[in-house]
Amino acid sequence: MMKIPGPPPLDGLRRRISRYRQEKPAGGGKGDFVRETFCLSRPEARAKAREWFDEFPKAAYWTEVESWRQVEGDRIEFTMRRLPSAD
Repeated sequence: MMKIPGPPPLDGLRRRISRYRQEKPAGGGKGDFVRETFCLSRPEARAKAREWFDEFPKAAYWTEVESWRQVEGDRIEFTMRRLPSAD
């Protein structure tokens, strides 16, 4: 019967992860996304979100409405998120 080999060593992966974490600029903790928060009336909120999706297409920039909530009256507070560039 053949012996099944064990898992490969992870030393190289550990070194790469460590090097990446050291080279990556510290701070923020919010990742590489650009975020902007708005508080607008419902029609204005829809128009602003559509503007973002038109200017920064979802397929290229991963644009999305990250969070939203209804506040006093008919106002919507929402945060839009996208990548800084489409590489």
